[in-house]
Amino acid sequence: MFFYLIRRILYAIPIALAVGFFCFMLVQIAPGDPINAIVPADAPGDVVEQVRRDYGLDKPLPIQFGLWLMKVVQGDLGRSLATGRSVWSDLSGAIMNTLRLALVASVAGFVMGCVLGGLAGTFRGSFVDRAAVGVAVAGVSVPHYWLGMVMVVIFSVQLNWLPAMGAGPGGSSDWAWDWEHMQHLVLPAVTLAVIPMGIVTRTVRGIIAEIMSQEFVTALRGKGLTRGRIFVHVVKNAAPNALAVMGLQLGYLMGGSILVETVFSWPGTGLLLNNAIFQRDLPVLQGTILVLAMFFVTLNLCVDLMQTALDPRIKRA
Repeated sequence: MFFYLIRRILYAIPIALAVGFFCFMLVQIAPGDPINAIVPADAPGDVVEQVRRDYGLDKPLPIQFGLWLMKVVQGDLGRSLATGRSVWSDLSGAIMNTLRLALVASVAGFVMGCVLGGLAGTFRGSFVDRAAVGVAVAGVSVPHYWLGMVMVVIFSVQLNWLPAMGAGPGGSSDWAWDWEHMQHLVLPAVTLAVIPMGIVTRTVRGIIAEIMSQEFVTALRGKGLTRGRIFVHVVKNAAPNALAVMGLQLGYLMGGSILVETVFSWPGTGLLLNNAIFQRDLPVLQGTILVLAMFFVTLNLCVDLMQTALDPRIKRA
């Protein structure tokens, strides 16, 4: 297991370097000049050039990338062009808010997806199967932002049950595990959980249906095992694949919640990215994209290790 872990970490290093390079280049080739976010439009040319030199934007791109990578390795993501604050100071709170939202949404989607998928796979061809598949298809087909706006209209505007904006009372970004703050989490978490629920439902349904048709299940029935004990064996065989799918969905929720966070004004990385895009704030864009990408790489590594622990055949392969 130790050598497998070392090998997987060594595989992740070039992936991380490639991700850092693409994060840097994609932001650099985007249209617009980041200096416009710092100096006014009527600023003299010498002032613009001086600011450009101060931020190192006058150097060739390879040198800029090398300097940026050296700072990143040291834990320095730079300073925001728009606010002048450290990128990490803005990013740390946003990451925690997004991680909190993504974890709640992924757990809700995973539990609901496993229940629906397990029922559909066990009773395939029945009304339960068709209903679960219908819910899954609807879940993966509904756009996040549209569902979020509909839920705001229904539960916030018309029924006035739940708040529509912010992470706390009065639009505060501070968090505490009490009902005043948790009720701000309900609508965005449910909105984000719909697509993972649909994907997990369809995946688990297919895995369960395939396993139920294998010969070892027939042998277990022939030995007289109850349906509950047979289902436990089926779940053990389905767990690694279901875990891999959920790990990917958690990564997608961390990086793909920009529209939902914008709709609900949730102070996470999605809202931070949205503001940085409009302000052409290169350090914030690069730092946020890099951290989210590294989270995705690390999450895949953890999922691989957990799959190996659940199914030793993966390690032998």
